[in-house]
Amino acid sequence: MNVISHTEALSRIEEALLAARAIFARFTPGDVEAEYKAGHDPVTQADTQVDAALRKCLLRPGEGWLSEESVDDPIRLESSWVWIVDPLDGTREFVRGIPEWCCSIGLARDGKPFAGGICNPTTQEVFVGTVESGLIFNGKPAQPSSRAKLEGGVVLASRSEVKRGEWDQFQGKGFEVRPAGSVAYKLACVAAGLADATWTLTPKHEWDVAAGVALIESAGGFTGTLDQSPLVFNNRKPKLTGLLAGGAALKNEIIALTAAAEMPAPKKPQPVR
Repeated sequence: MNVISHTEALSRIEEALLAARAIFARFTPGDVEAEYKAGHDPVTQADTQVDAALRKCLLRPGEGWLSEESVDDPIRLESSWVWIVDPLDGTREFVRGIPEWCCSIGLARDGKPFAGGICNPTTQEVFVGTVESGLIFNGKPAQPSSRAKLEGGVVLASRSEVKRGEWDQFQGKGFEVRPAGSVAYKLACVAAGLADATWTLTPKHEWDVAAGVALIESAGGFTGTLDQSPLVFNNRKPKLTGLLAGGAALKNEIIALTAAAEMPAPKKPQPVR
């Protein structure tokens, strides 16, 4: 059975992020052609080119692969080590030129987060870490917020959820709700203490959150699911209920606040044209 040390995981992740940044440098955010998948999600040549580069840098025989831009191979379910990646999380922001998109690389061991790497080329932010070695943000150790209460803090929210009015219920709670794109980037910011917490009110695919969860857990923060089910990766159906994340001391408050929240109605399936 393959065994990946934390130093090897970081080495591969850092190599892959460098390759991704080199590809992104060929594109101009805000001036990018996009096609649209079923469900109206955009995809660009950057998504597919980075996906190929990540696979080349990261994957070794005996390891599993799960990517938003790759056809899912069920053989991953037989692997202890699985790379869970989103080559470009926040494609809508990338297409619009909003600097809230990133490349997201997660590594799970037996379903548990082991390592992660996220880079935002526009802001030149790089977050890497493993659960054995901690979090490094732009070359320096970093930790999540040590705030004991959400009051006075900053909570990052999905721009789409805010636009739909789903975060109106959290206004007036004593903390700032700050809309942002890319759930992976939001999780990275929380891991490094650039914001105090984030949560989603809708289900997320594993590739959306695997890297961010690994970074937060590497840094000593708190992560969990909206319905309090176990947070396990590499599932046959790779989708999780909404995610909760923040500094460790905020865990109970975040759980209580979201448990009492009104959840949005499930989205109706979009017809495939």
